Amino acid sequence: MYRSLDSEKIISTIETLQRRISERFPDSGLSKVCWELLTIARESHERSAWIAKPQRALRFIIAILIVIIILSLISIFSNLTLPRGGFDVVGFVQVSESGMNILILVGAMILFLITLETRIKRSRALKAIHELRALAHVIDMHQLTKAPDRILMKGKKTASSPKQSMNAFQLVRYLDYCSEMLSLTGKIAALYVQKFNDPVALTAVEEVEELTTGLTRKIWQKIMILNFLMTRDKDQAPGEGFPM
Repeated sequence: MYRSLDSEKIISTIETLQRRISERFPDSGLSKVCWELLTIARESHERSAWIAKPQRALRFIIAILIVIIILSLISIFSNLTLPRGGFDVVGFVQVSESGMNILILVGAMILFLITLETRIKRSRALKAIHELRALAHVIDMHQLTKAPDRILMKGKKTASSPKQSMNAFQLVRYLDYCSEMLSLTGKIAALYVQKFNDPVALTAVEEVEELTTGLTRKIWQKIMILNFLMTRDKDQAPGEGFPM
């Protein structure tokens, strides 16, 4: 029960997170990005289930094609007629070479058919994982200009300076939401290889997890700075909590 990811639980967690963001930052860009994450999570539920399930119809068709190829090969060799005088050395080499070429070609065709299901599943998994990688960068773009020093430093702003409309507490919540979204992005990616043991797809998922972990680490550095500033804020009421 607790040894595998539950896509339904992930979707439920993202739904709750989306409501939290909408309630604290209504009509914000981050709220819309979280909604997109929720849409992708719902799609991943069906995609990962399809990838994990054996495609019996496809396997049946592949099996029929392989049988046809093998029977055709047997028919070709069974209908060969040997010359009455036998083969000389040159003729024997030519026939052997032709036979080996046919066997290699048939073997390649059979290998192509046997791996067809895996390659189709891999293609779908990589496409979905690529979407998650792109979304992780979109989430990072939303927190990119949310720097703690803009709250602490009161220098002169330029016309192109990012607008700072949040106080320290709101910024902590905003950054924390970003880190949660990145973590959930990695969890969605892991769904695709949970029951699909493909090394190429697994490598792609590991890359997404490394990306989201690295971006989360950068966000938490900002949160630690802001938490330090908030503890020094004399206007902070004693005992006031930090609502989620």
